[in-house]
Amino acid sequence: MTDRPRIFGIAGWKNSGKTGLAVRLVETLVARGLRVSTIKHAHHDFDIDKVGADSYRHRQAGAHEVTIVSGTRYAIMHELRGEPEPSFESILARLSPCDLVLIEGYKREPIPKIEARRLESANRAPLAPQDPHIVAIAADHPITDSDLPVFDLNDTETIADFILHAVGLAPKAGK
Repeated sequence: MTDRPRIFGIAGWKNSGKTGLAVRLVETLVARGLRVSTIKHAHHDFDIDKVGADSYRHRQAGAHEVTIVSGTRYAIMHELRGEPEPSFESILARLSPCDLVLIEGYKREPIPKIEARRLESANRAPLAPQDPHIVAIAADHPITDSDLPVFDLNDTETIADFILHAVGLAPKAGK
């Protein structure tokens, strides 16, 4: 592992298949022996805590950060309380060492990414023509208007190979 992990993004409009692709890629890459972390950007208010839980009550009381720890996992929730959203780089710096960080969302970040496209997506305007950081397209339909590599959205193994090559990671056993 290196000091700064390799990063690769999955961009696309709502319902374009980003999350499904991200989940399948994590499963595939972990099965190949890689340590993979993810960052997901949400464009809306979200909460991972349950109303009434002790940690929720701590946050509601005004705690700046609340950490929940068990023998299985821990989570740190940081309340912005009017502060600006942290930068992509500051979030990346908080992650533990790993081989690869898959980024879902952050479609405007200057990172290598694959564009997910589905016919069921509400907005089907292509991102690739305006984003030089999109290096491939994964779609559930034929793409004829791009010179970029195009993959079937469900061909996870081939997309995983492409990502490993793009970030300079050698394939590991388990493939």
